[in-house]
Amino acid sequence: MPAPKRYPDELRERAIRLVRDRIAAEPGLAVSRACRSTGEQLGINGDTLRNWVKRERIDDGEIPGTTSTDAARIAELEKENRELRRANTILRQASAYFAQAELDRRP
Repeated sequence: MPAPKRYPDELRERAIRLVRDRIAAEPGLAVSRACRSTGEQLGINGDTLRNWVKRERIDDGEIPGTTSTDAARIAELEKENRELRRANTILRQASAYFAQAELDRRP
C-alpha cells in the first residue's frame, strides 16, 4: 500500500471551501457526491476530501462529534495516563523489592 499523501494546508482549505460552496449552491447535493467530483478536479481522493469536510463541519459545530482540539486533548491525556500507570507500576515493583530486601536483612 502506498504511503498517504501529505496535502498542503492551502489545498485542504480550498478543497473544503469548494465542496461547501457547491453544497450551498445545490441544496439537494449529497456531501459524498460533491466531494467525489471536487476531488477528481483537484486530484484528491473523494473519501479523503469527505473526511476533511466532515472534520471541518464538526469543528464548526454544524454536526455533533469530537472536535479536533478535544481529540488532541484526549490523546494528550491518554498519553499522560499511560505514563503515570507505567510510573506507578515501577514504583510498586520497587517497593516490593525493597520490602523483601528489608525482610531478608532481619535476623
